[in-house]
Amino acid sequence: MKKSVLWSLLVLSLSTWLPAQLTIRITSIPSGTPPGADIYVAGNFNSWNPGHAAYQMQDQQDGTYSITFQPNPGQLQYKFTRGSWDTVEGNAAGGFIPNRTYTYTGGEATIEVTIAGWEGGSGGHTAADNVYILDETFYIPQLNRYRRVWIYLPPDYDTTAKRYPVVYMQDGQNLFDAYYSFAGEWKVDESMNDLFDHGDYGAIIVGIDNGGAQRIHEYSPWVNSQYGGGDGEAYAAFVAETLKPYVDQHYRTLPEREYTAIAGSSLGANIALYISLEYQHLFSKAGLFSPAFWFSDSAYLHVQTQGISENLRFYFVAGQHESSTMIPNMMLMYETLSTAGQEESEMYFISHTDGAHSEWYWAREYPSVYEWLFDEIVLSYPTPPNTTTTLSPYPNPVTTWLTVPDDLVGFHYTIYTLEGSSIQSGQLREAKVDTSGLQSGIYILSIIDLSGQSRYAARFVRH
Repeated sequence: MKKSVLWSLLVLSLSTWLPAQLTIRITSIPSGTPPGADIYVAGNFNSWNPGHAAYQMQDQQDGTYSITFQPNPGQLQYKFTRGSWDTVEGNAAGGFIPNRTYTYTGGEATIEVTIAGWEGGSGGHTAADNVYILDETFYIPQLNRYRRVWIYLPPDYDTTAKRYPVVYMQDGQNLFDAYYSFAGEWKVDESMNDLFDHGDYGAIIVGIDNGGAQRIHEYSPWVNSQYGGGDGEAYAAFVAETLKPYVDQHYRTLPEREYTAIAGSSLGANIALYISLEYQHLFSKAGLFSPAFWFSDSAYLHVQTQGISENLRFYFVAGQHESSTMIPNMMLMYETLSTAGQEESEMYFISHTDGAHSEWYWAREYPSVYEWLFDEIVLSYPTPPNTTTTLSPYPNPVTTWLTVPDDLVGFHYTIYTLEGSSIQSGQLREAKVDTSGLQSGIYILSIIDLSGQSRYAARFVRH
């Protein structure tokens, strides 16, 4: 009897000591899979590394593949690849599918799945006609690597002499073309074209592909003992000192800092914040989508030591259920920036109950981020002196009469096209401007007193 009890206790002890294990088994792969292809699983348990050697599926030589590993309990998100995000799984037609999910409660568990297709296998490219590959192998001298770089040019780039603001964005393969994206695209080109059609001045968007296995290292200047990092300082120097000068030299940009923004998601948001602080003389705005501030506390220390020396704008956006630390960490960064001297009026903080750590969410929020970052910029009007004040005439858009403050009566006004041509001028006899003779479009209103000391400017849309 005692022996039986001891044996039961031994079995119980061993069962609690043995590590929890999850097995994923692929029971079927697409018929078009290249012979001998290696298949990997990538997810939130391995920092979404698409070709991590430790997460290669084992070919069982019977048409199935499997892997056994020890994730932490919780909701797992994952996808299968053939070693890179260019070869991620898709639906049977080669289209995008959302991340797979599985709630792992610990202990021994097995998942059996099938792969219907590989993304892009029979699907086409989705990039707009005004999206181009700037260079398939743009050299990064700071890291001795090469990277594909994309560029979006506004619809009127080839038909005007305008110069444009520029937004530099990380994870370039996810911005414009679903064919290359690993979890759906941001539809930045579609959003920018739609904004342009509704009166936006337009901007150049530069997308830098992430480096796959180097992504974690390049998007953090600081090392996380579990995940890596450490190349962020060199990557930041590449963006600021190599890529930006190249873009400014070869394209019609507005190179000044007030027209230059940087953005990214997750670790891409981290490096965007880092670059905006390290190179405040070059960048004035940062769009921070679901930042991964959990990666290193050094992100907060960097803000404290670097400080705020220029006028900056920051837009924070994330989902309330992305992780338990997402919103608290964003709030802490907001407060850290404020303490370091950042104007709270120049920071925007928003979270959504349905927000997810996913491309579809960032695609949805992108237009709002872009518009807020640039909403105080008056473009195409000849560079005004420092005394210029931004107006808010109404209604805007306008059909007939554009109303301005009463105290501007008697001032001289001029209406400019976006190309800078003066098309209407006169003296304000009353607190409104007749716009009935203008064609539909977007214009700049400039108002100057007779001494030239007080100057005002506003952008408005004529229906």
